[in-house]
Amino acid sequence: MHGKSLDWDDLRFFLNVARTNSLTKTAIKLKVSQSTVSRRISALESSLQTCLFLHHQTGYFLTDAGQEVLRYAEEVEDRVGALQKQIAGRDQTPAGTVRLATTVMLANHLIIPALPRFRARYPDIMLELITGVNTVSVVRNDADIALRVVRPEQNTLKIRKAGVIASAVYGSTTYISEHPASVDNPTTGRSFITWDKLFSHLPSARWLDEHFPDRTSTLASTSLVTQIAAVKAGLGLAVLPCFIAAQNSDLMEVIHAQHVFSEDLWLVSHTDLVASSRIRVVADFLLEIIAEAHLV
Repeated sequence: MHGKSLDWDDLRFFLNVARTNSLTKTAIKLKVSQSTVSRRISALESSLQTCLFLHHQTGYFLTDAGQEVLRYAEEVEDRVGALQKQIAGRDQTPAGTVRLATTVMLANHLIIPALPRFRARYPDIMLELITGVNTVSVVRNDADIALRVVRPEQNTLKIRKAGVIASAVYGSTTYISEHPASVDNPTTGRSFITWDKLFSHLPSARWLDEHFPDRTSTLASTSLVTQIAAVKAGLGLAVLPCFIAAQNSDLMEVIHAQHVFSEDLWLVSHTDLVASSRIRVVADFLLEIIAEAHLV
């Protein structure tokens, strides 16, 4: 005849009785009734088909079989404790690879400057930064988490608004002093650095087309990095994100953000990955640096 399967919880009761030699003390420690302790010990003896304790007036004492079970139970206890520590430790010091998809702009001007701090805080996380967002999909598992200026449509994703990127028109201090304009129209006699027509769908390109259709363009480019360099070189004015312009003391605001436009910033991840500690700390860090850049 086979006994019932062994229950770890029964072993926990057994260990406490073996250590206290008392059902009463065990009941108090485990916050249960004395009859519950007695029932658990009986269940364990039944499953092992042996007597584990001898009951004397002075308490409960282990039989030879009980001594054998004690060694086994202590080993199980040690292993369970080690597992709990390992899991808790893993949560405290997240490790592994996290693939983060974002734009070149956010990678270069927001995330990368803050990465030394992230590395110091989480040395065991390997961050893979993917900036080809047009071909990267969180839905297809190409990335674990994404920071985007376009809100994804999929319902299977966890999407939260992380901040707002305001844009304004800027020029270098040198360019502005060399090309004075009237107070009524700050663009009079000044040229623009614009997007190549392949990028005419971008908000900054659309805004320029709408508000300054007859503008003079001194340079058309296919990247924001090029536009920033061109503005700093004194080639003309450009629509730039305010947080990037704020990083350059030689840039001056010509048309305030209130009169230009803002874009919402979205943090995107799989709903089933939210419980992952390594992805959670990356998300928290992104929200932290977004707040520091005053993008909220």
